[in-house]
Amino acid sequence: MSAEAKFELDKLSVSASPHVRCDESIAKIMWTVNLALAPAALFSVYRFGLPALTTMIVSIVAAVVTEYLILKWQGKPVVINDGSAFLTGLLLAMNIPSTVPWYMPVFGAVVSIAIAKHTMGGLGYNIFNPALVGRAFLLASWPIAMTSWPEMASKVDGVTSATPLGILKLQGYQKLVEIFGDKATMYKDLFLGLRSGSMGETSALLLIIGGIYLIYRGYINWQVPVVMIGTAGILTWAFGGNAGLFSGDPLLNMISGGLILGAFFMATDMVTIPITVKGQIVFAAGAGALTALIRIAGGYPEGVCYSILLMNAVTPLIDRFTKPKKFGAGR
Repeated sequence: MSAEAKFELDKLSVSASPHVRCDESIAKIMWTVNLALAPAALFSVYRFGLPALTTMIVSIVAAVVTEYLILKWQGKPVVINDGSAFLTGLLLAMNIPSTVPWYMPVFGAVVSIAIAKHTMGGLGYNIFNPALVGRAFLLASWPIAMTSWPEMASKVDGVTSATPLGILKLQGYQKLVEIFGDKATMYKDLFLGLRSGSMGETSALLLIIGGIYLIYRGYINWQVPVVMIGTAGILTWAFGGNAGLFSGDPLLNMISGGLILGAFFMATDMVTIPITVKGQIVFAAGAGALTALIRIAGGYPEGVCYSILLMNAVTPLIDRFTKPKKFGAGR
């Protein structure tokens, strides 16, 4: 063997598969998602004022501290700077009203990190979306506080009002249009975020921009938000009206509530969603259908949280039936 050939052979690196190399990391992905969510989060602070900022900070700090304490107790490397606990705290805050007492986001963050995440084995092993588990826990424990929605920051402190979906559920479509003035104003205000609701029910525009950025970076597949939002819109259009079939308002349902936030930032969670694109489409369609079912037939006006958690539960089953066929294997 020549010296030149030996030199080339020495440059080869023998390692186990997979052999794909890239500069992505957990920290880079998590902080990118935080960045994509930041404009909508900052807008919620602008909309709801200092209570929104306080709730957000408390939720994030509680999530990060809980992560730190559990990792120290388990004797594992403390990697709180990877952004995953920060993201869980931020998403939890975006899913609750800004006016809840300070201890509620603390309890929610502890449940999200300690129970939903680390009892399953930690990052990458959790079955359910941690932030949504925390929200479901808070809604079951403090239902009144979790359904008392603040008005705009410019209004008197403590004033609450129903969300657009709550008004639609209890008083009907025409009453909702009357409150906004007309349909055009209603759509504009809902799209821009000028309405009551949780901190994540703010600007649909900013949430969509953040979601498109994640699609551009290749961190999420566009099929998930499109199919979930589209399914919810089609089904509420077909069955969500009071005047018969196809009398619902699909646009209202697509830009109301937490559907945009859930479809772009929680249904796309890499850990709790099916592996294949085909499986993710099934997941998104199921989440959209459950959202529509809860909104139309359920007693609760919103269904995004529970629809995603229910589909998280069947993700292993979806993976089983949508996994690619092994090369060379028969039917």
